[in-house]
Amino acid sequence: MTALLVLVQPAAAHVRYVSDDDGGPTGLALLADVLADPLNAALLGGGAVTTLAVALAYLRFRPARTDLAVLRETLLGYRDLVPWMLRLALGLPLVGAGFAGYYFSPEVAWSMRVFQVALGFFLLFGLATRAVAGVGLLAYLVALPFAPDLLLAFEYVPGFIAIVLVGSGRPSADHMLKQVAGTPGTIYGRFDPVYGLADWFDGVVEPYKRYAPTVVRAGLGIAFAYLGIVEKLLAPGTGLAVVEKYNLTAVVPVDPGLWVIGAGLTELALGVALLLGVFTRGGAAVAFVMFTLTLFGLPDDPVLAHVTLYGMVSMLFITGSGPLAVDNWLRETSRDARTSEGEAAVADD
Repeated sequence: MTALLVLVQPAAAHVRYVSDDDGGPTGLALLADVLADPLNAALLGGGAVTTLAVALAYLRFRPARTDLAVLRETLLGYRDLVPWMLRLALGLPLVGAGFAGYYFSPEVAWSMRVFQVALGFFLLFGLATRAVAGVGLLAYLVALPFAPDLLLAFEYVPGFIAIVLVGSGRPSADHMLKQVAGTPGTIYGRFDPVYGLADWFDGVVEPYKRYAPTVVRAGLGIAFAYLGIVEKLLAPGTGLAVVEKYNLTAVVPVDPGLWVIGAGLTELALGVALLLGVFTRGGAAVAFVMFTLTLFGLPDDPVLAHVTLYGMVSMLFITGSGPLAVDNWLRETSRDARTSEGEAAVADD
């Protein structure tokens, strides 16, 4: 999207997963040192100005309007796959975490193998999906005060909430059993103990399903902002160790501090944009590219720890920003402007 973004992508990651070095300068000291170099200041300032200029130019001229309209229409046809995507995005890493012996985040070395593997498989099968997601959310929140490092895996919170909202979808065991139980004359339907309760809960949740993209967008925004501020801008020592460990200055020959500050600012900006719902699909695409480059650039970064993020940004690319987003206001403003221009043209004719 911008030169700054391209510059820092391989350094944008859960740096605690690949380095334990917590030493180094404070965030303010590193920022002062980086900005003291005119070249660094020009690169950071130029990246910010370029990003703003590109955004304003897009809003003014709306290039490829027809292409984007076709893309959005096509993505609408994928929305029925979103529940399945979310189940995979949380189920797979939960199974992996259980077998690997950590609790949600690789930084929390608690051994709850059977519990996490069971959660993961229930989500993958789509069996008792909403209840299992609720249990998973509770397990995360109860443990959080005792293991603050769980904030590194904060994406599980919006993920679980979104699954509660959208349900299991299909293909899933829930869908199959519901179809059988809801068909008159079936033997299973006579004995199913939860069909009525599940059907009732579906009706309760139905009005709120449309907020699932909002929950995911806000949760990812918080996660990105947290990683940018806490892991890089306030405590840059680990990030500097990662730059040195992987010799990232040989990839792009700039000051190591610029790598860390640039990565932190990029993650913070992306987090704020997601929270506000500005250019959501574009932000999701950028995040997907960042994850991919990080995994290829940092070979010992745990892949499973990023699967949830992959799934959630993919969901946002399909659904867009959802309700309560600046994108919706921008879209309405653009539509009103085109209508006014059309009416003016008719009047001139």
